[in-house]
This record gives sequence, C-alpha cells and structure tokens, in this order.
Amino acid sequence: MKIEQFEDKGLAHFSYAILSECAREIVLIDPARDPQPYYDYAKAHEATIVSVIETHPHADFVSSHLEIAQQTGATIRVSKLLGADYAFEAFDEGDSFTVGKLTFRALNTPGHSPDSISIVVSREGKDEAVFTGDTLFIGDVGRPDLREKAGNMTAKREELAKQMYHSLRDKLMPLAGTVVVYPAHGAGSLCGKALSGANSSTIADEKFGNPMLREMSEEEFVKELLRDQPFIPKYFGYDVALNKAGAPAYAPSLQQVPRLAAGTQLEAGIPVVDTRPEAEFKQGHVEGALNIQQGGKFETWLGSIVGPEEPFYLVAADEATLENLIQKTAKIGYEALIKGALVGSPSTKATLPKLDVEQFRQHPEQYTIVDIRNATEHRDEPLFAGSLNIPLPELRERTQEIPTDKPVVVHCAGGYRSAAGSSIVAPALPGTEVLDLSEAVKSFQSAAAQH
Repeated sequence: MKIEQFEDKGLAHFSYAILSECAREIVLIDPARDPQPYYDYAKAHEATIVSVIETHPHADFVSSHLEIAQQTGATIRVSKLLGADYAFEAFDEGDSFTVGKLTFRALNTPGHSPDSISIVVSREGKDEAVFTGDTLFIGDVGRPDLREKAGNMTAKREELAKQMYHSLRDKLMPLAGTVVVYPAHGAGSLCGKALSGANSSTIADEKFGNPMLREMSEEEFVKELLRDQPFIPKYFGYDVALNKAGAPAYAPSLQQVPRLAAGTQLEAGIPVVDTRPEAEFKQGHVEGALNIQQGGKFETWLGSIVGPEEPFYLVAADEATLENLIQKTAKIGYEALIKGALVGSPSTKATLPKLDVEQFRQHPEQYTIVDIRNATEHRDEPLFAGSLNIPLPELRERTQEIPTDKPVVVHCAGGYRSAAGSSIVAPALPGTEVLDLSEAVKSFQSAAAQH
C-alpha cells in the first residue's frame, strides 16, 4: 500500500490517494477542485482510480469528486446522511469494500458535521491508517458550528459538539495506537482553531498530546470546543451546498470566466476585487474597489469579504497573476461569480492617503482606531487603548459604527488585512480621512510586548 498526501497550502487542505500496488487501483479521499494532480498520479503509477470517498460535504473548498467519477467511472462513496444529489454508494458504519489486499471500512463520526465519516484502511486484517476528515486533526478536533444553516441535515453547534465527544471517544480512540491518522486539514485551516503544523500522527500520539482527547466530561468538552472558534467565512454554507450537488468540471469553468481587455469600462455598482499590491492600489484604483491582495490566503479572504450571491470584477497586476487568481477563486467555487477578469488598474480616480506613523505614535488620541483583527486577537493582544474592534469579515456590513469626527486609522496584525480593511472603510465614510497603519503595526506590537 502507498499513501500519497496532496497538500493545498492556501487552504491548508490535505487530500489522499491510496494505491493498492498489487491491484494497481487507487482510492481517493477528499480531492481538491483541480482533478489533474490525481490523474497524473494514477498515470505515473499505471493505476486506475476506482473510488472517490468524501468524508463530508466540505465547507472550505470545492471537491472534484463528481468530475473524477464522471471522467474515470470511479464509484463515489459518501454517508447516506449527506443526501447527495449525484449517484453514490452509501458508505456508513458496517459498510466496507476491498481493493487488492486493502479493506476500507466506514465509521460514522458526526461532530464537525452530522454526516461526517472516518475511513479505516486495513491490510490483511490489521488496521494501518484512518482518514479522519475534519473530525480529528493533529493536535485539535473539527469545529462544530458550521452546519446550523447548511447541508441536507442541519444541527445546532451544542448538539454537534456532544456528538464530537462521543465520535472521538467511542469510535477513534479505541483504534490501535499504531494506526496512522491522516486528517483533511493542517495548520492555518478555519475548520479548527489550533491545528498542528504536522501532516500526520498516530492514535497513540494524539491520545497523549491532543488536548481535546484528554480525560474530561462531555460538558467540559462541549464548553471548551465552543469557546473561541474562529469566524465563519461567508462562502462556507455555499460550498457545503455545492459539494452536496457536485461541482461543475474544473477546466471548463475556468474557461467560462470572461476575460476583459485592460481599460474596459466596468459596470457601476458591482464590487471590484483589486488584487494588486497595496502601494499600487493606494496610488489609484476604481472608486470603491476592495484591495484583497494576491497572497497565501487570498481565497479565504475573498470568500470572507465577498458573499456568494455577489458578482464581482477581478483585477490583477499581470496576466500570469490573473490566471492564478482565477484558479484560486475556483477552489472555493467563486469562478461563476466573476463578471469579468482584467489586468491593470481600470481607473486611477480614487487614492488613499499615507499615514504619518510618527505623528500617530505621538498622538494616537487624535485618531479613531479601528482594529479589524478577530475578537480573540483583539482581546488577547490589545494594542491601542479605546480602539474599536470590527473584524474584517464583518466590516462591509458595519462601517456605519465608525465615528467620523477624527481621521480613522485601520490596523490588523501584519498589514495584509488592513489593506483590505482601509479599502472598505474609505469609500463608506466620504469626507473622513481613512488611513492604513499597514506593516508599521509591528513596531507597536513590540512596544506592547515590552510593557
């Protein structure tokens, strides 16, 4: 048996190809939107993809399970609780299938979602590995608050947190300590709150080192699991529905995005997502454009700031970046929302002034300071007394809460979010000077740490 782990760093997502070397057959688990890497792997090993298993309908990325099944004839296996709209074989507790000398069996492990399964792979009767989806992570467990409004079955977070307690203790922890744990996500994913940077572990190591697996009552577990969960991006419910239905094929979807000539007149009232570096953006951009810079977490921030019901224009600095960003947009299923993609800055009417950092350092009281970090960051690492905390994902809806009697300074933890934040606040508060603290925030952090 060969297990290949595929990593998408931007979404901290892991998918897997399990190759039965004697049968030359492959089972895929939780594949990403672009199916090509899996086809390439199958070709390199002269093997056939025979099954695709989804541990649950994912909230944070769009899966290619349907496209792969249509392309290769592979069987899709999911829990019957998922209520999938495509042809599938139910894969729930008690169900198993064999490929060569490998046996795949399902465990129903609700908690992250009501329809979550984990997959145990055994070879000649011995359990070797478990693919835990978003149930058990390395050093953490999945969040239980994403299915209150999405999916075939919805469930309250408290109910799912209780189910998670039992899934971990009754289904996963009894597995042999040597069983290797392969989760669907690593550090940086919004599907949990404190994931480790490691990409695999064992049941024994998790029992020893995972704080959520230590001895505690159900009540203590629920309280701890629900505390300080990260924000829920706007696109999460949309992706659950898209994965339940099965997404359209990847390459044709990319081709359907309208590419516009540089300088095309854009329709008024439609958001413009300008991905150029903040310095260029601040020198001139379309009135009201959102500066979501090309970067490691672009797709997460796009899907947190722009809702799944909003068409938008996509602007990039050059052709190569534009194509790369269309691909990133497709990872969350937003390519269908792109009204037009173009290179350059279609207009230079709007500019953003530069903050005099020294003046701000001497007299912070002369400014309204808006902290757009998450509520837990604002609470645990306070930077400015009296600052107003409006997290970036809520900012477009809450700009009217910002007083306009002084210049406004927007800050985050490193400068990436405040570029987006200042681009949202400035057009919402005409007549008020809006400034971005940008990367200079780091000098205030070191000062705060010394006190």
